[in-house]
Amino acid sequence: MKWVLHVDLDQFIAAVEIARHPELRGKPVVVGGNGDPAERAVVATASYEAREFGVQSGMPLRIAAKRCPDAVFLPSDPDAYLEVSARVMAAVRELPVVVEVLGWDEAFVGAETADPEALAAAIKEAVARETGLSCAVGIGDNKLRAKLATGFGKPGGIYRLTQENWWEVMAARPTDALWGIGGKTAKKLAELGITTVLDLAGADPAELAARFGPKTGPWLRLLGGGISDAEVSATPWVARSRSRETTFQRDLTDPAEMAAEVTALAKRVAQDVLDEGRPAARVAVKVRFVPFLTHTHSITLPEPTSDADELDRAAREVLGMFELTRAVRLLGVRAEFPRED
Repeated sequence: MKWVLHVDLDQFIAAVEIARHPELRGKPVVVGGNGDPAERAVVATASYEAREFGVQSGMPLRIAAKRCPDAVFLPSDPDAYLEVSARVMAAVRELPVVVEVLGWDEAFVGAETADPEALAAAIKEAVARETGLSCAVGIGDNKLRAKLATGFGKPGGIYRLTQENWWEVMAARPTDALWGIGGKTAKKLAELGITTVLDLAGADPAELAARFGPKTGPWLRLLGGGISDAEVSATPWVARSRSRETTFQRDLTDPAEMAAEVTALAKRVAQDVLDEGRPAARVAVKVRFVPFLTHTHSITLPEPTSDADELDRAAREVLGMFELTRAVRLLGVRAEFPRED
């Protein structure tokens, strides 16, 4: 039988750092920025020991330090994480499977096997042997169920979620327990009286289409039934965008200074686009105002381009869409590549 497995490395970034610094094992570790909680930066990841104090990804480092004063703070090292990730994926590919990489720390695995649990155990063993890292493996009859199964297997376990046990496991859970439904969508569903996975599976398709659109509405109902794609592709992952951002140690209040910073970011993004070898089709700018309000605007370029001056011009045009009347703590520029449908 064909199976879809989802492999998710446990506390990946923190685990890589702990492997490099074994003396930190068992201690609360927080990774982010330059590793200085006095600077403005956010948590990239936290070890399980730090999470017990309420430290979460995306949280400002200074808040993490308040919640967990004894935490060890380390700077982020993307090159190291990329190297370890490549070794993990290479180890999994040694098995008779198809691997679809989703990011540094997760992948879908497609395989024909009579014993998916044995395959999951073999994947865990291969990852541990190559890198010393632990992973959870979700087993499903499609990608949605495999992805959700991993959450029930964490940390370091194996869990199977299929049509057979879908309703038993998922029926009473809130809609945002589903992969693809966030807090905002769950709130909109609740306004329609849809609060559980079972509610969503039995919802009126016309009502969902009217609220969420003719494509998204029916898709949400399918999620409620646990229905999704089961095809695992080995096609290499291709980035949809390239972005750069800066968190300022002092708030910016001068629009001219903000424009200069956006230009600097746009130049860096333009080099990334050039290195990617694909022209950009859209440019977006992210502005985080004091205290922590984030807004994003974007425009479509007249035609795809890799020209640095054109990307800079577009970024400054997008910056002009913001009312820069409040102090700014972060600016970001993103170049999006044309979609290849």
